[in-house]
Amino acid sequence: MYRFLLTPRWLALHVLVLVLIPSFVLLGRWQFGRYEQRSTASDLATGNLAAAPVPLTTLDTPGATVPASVRFRPVTTAGRYDPAHELLVRRRTQNGQTGFYVLTPLVTADGTAVVVNRGWVKMGPTADSPPEVPPPSTGEVSVTGRLRQAETEDSTGITDRSGLPPRQVLLINTPDLAKTMPYKLYGGYVELTEQRPGAATAPEPVPDPDVGGGGGLNLAYGVQWWMFIGIAIGGWIMLIRREARDLQAERESSADADADAGAGAGAGAGAGIPAPGH
Repeated sequence: MYRFLLTPRWLALHVLVLVLIPSFVLLGRWQFGRYEQRSTASDLATGNLAAAPVPLTTLDTPGATVPASVRFRPVTTAGRYDPAHELLVRRRTQNGQTGFYVLTPLVTADGTAVVVNRGWVKMGPTADSPPEVPPPSTGEVSVTGRLRQAETEDSTGITDRSGLPPRQVLLINTPDLAKTMPYKLYGGYVELTEQRPGAATAPEPVPDPDVGGGGGLNLAYGVQWWMFIGIAIGGWIMLIRREARDLQAERESSADADADAGAGAGAGAGAGIPAPGH
């Protein structure tokens, strides 16, 4: 009854199912891996944001690279702003509007500096016209903010380019910014959340970062891919059973037709024999 399973059409279906099953397994494992990565990163970021502020020097040093494990940690530092080397970061969106981040170096007591993102300002009348930027505070200030990693094209998806208006950049890439500064820069930058004494006017604060939902969608996709394994196997078995049932029904129908034909032939032959006594 099951010899049909060895026909070319069915052999092709077997191969398809045998390819789909491991593919679904691998896709599910990949999604589960992404879920674990994103959940770990989300939990780490959430914990870092809630941590107590620590001195910047405990987590970062001039010319260093800020590790992802301390990203978003609140840090404190003090110094004097250097407005002469202030920069604007183009194409930054906030409140549904495109504008600029305001980067102002804060020179510390030892002569090194950290880039402080003082906040966001809306763009001017045109893309190349300078926006209105509140000046930084004068004198000694103490700042608290989120420690951020230097931006790159890979980490942001933003393609850097030259030919921008003066004192404007596309990325907060501190190693590149350090080349234009007269002092050593810390490896990361600080996203300002509090300043003492406060400024009379200031850019709009950058909101807390979105740390993601922990990879919940990846978990759902992983379960979905593994459910497809059961669907593929169940569908394969269902098709085999249906084909066997149809073939069995054809055989039974053919057998009944043969029986009916034999009975009809026998009846016709019997009609041609003379009855006894005639």
